[in-house]
Amino acid sequence: MENPPKFQGTKLSIVMPAYNEMHTVGQTIDNVMKVPILKEIIIVDDFSYDGTREYLKEIDGREDEFNVIKVLLHSENRGKGAALRTGFKAVTGDIVIIQDADLEYSPDDYPQLIELIVEDKADVVYGSRFLGKHRVFLLTHYLGNKIINLLVNLLYNATLTDSYTCYKAFRADIIKDMDLRSNSFGFEAEFTAKVLRRKLRLYEVPISYSGRERAEGKKISWRDGFVALYWLLRGKF
Repeated sequence: MENPPKFQGTKLSIVMPAYNEMHTVGQTIDNVMKVPILKEIIIVDDFSYDGTREYLKEIDGREDEFNVIKVLLHSENRGKGAALRTGFKAVTGDIVIIQDADLEYSPDDYPQLIELIVEDKADVVYGSRFLGKHRVFLLTHYLGNKIINLLVNLLYNATLTDSYTCYKAFRADIIKDMDLRSNSFGFEAEFTAKVLRRKLRLYEVPISYSGRERAEGKKISWRDGFVALYWLLRGKF
């Protein structure tokens, strides 16, 4: 398999926070590695205790034609936002893509996530779960996302459909001077607020989505809605 011509000369930095994802992290990494685009896969273990940490230590440094795996370890559980910040510090690629360590999101969507950035038509691209094909998920999760999106759009005069998507792709230089502070899932709201405040060229593209339920390991809850509100208001005022 060859790197698609339009992406030659482009290096991706895949930043993957992981916390107790032993049942899915290996398959997720395999799926990422199958995408024929040059990339570094930066995995940050947030002090897992289910075997994830030990597995990641074993594959640290693995590489092939398109991939190199870098594993970073937290000495305590600090949250998704903190894990992402740790990963961002290690980025050496041109474009960053955030990838969860579960199987909800498909790396097959990478080309459409980065195409507009490579063509210099966008600075940031969100993969919207509501524009593409997706597994039917809980009404409470759907309504929660809709409420958060409404608040984002009202506060920042925007038209986003999925501000809390994991799949956020952006030029690597954007995060070099972005003062991110949220340690939790509040990262999603904080990052979106900063992108919209800076008036960066933000696009959405459809992606496929196979959402998990809480019994399957989903960690975000209704409490994170209040965290999102805090970061949205802080970013605005």
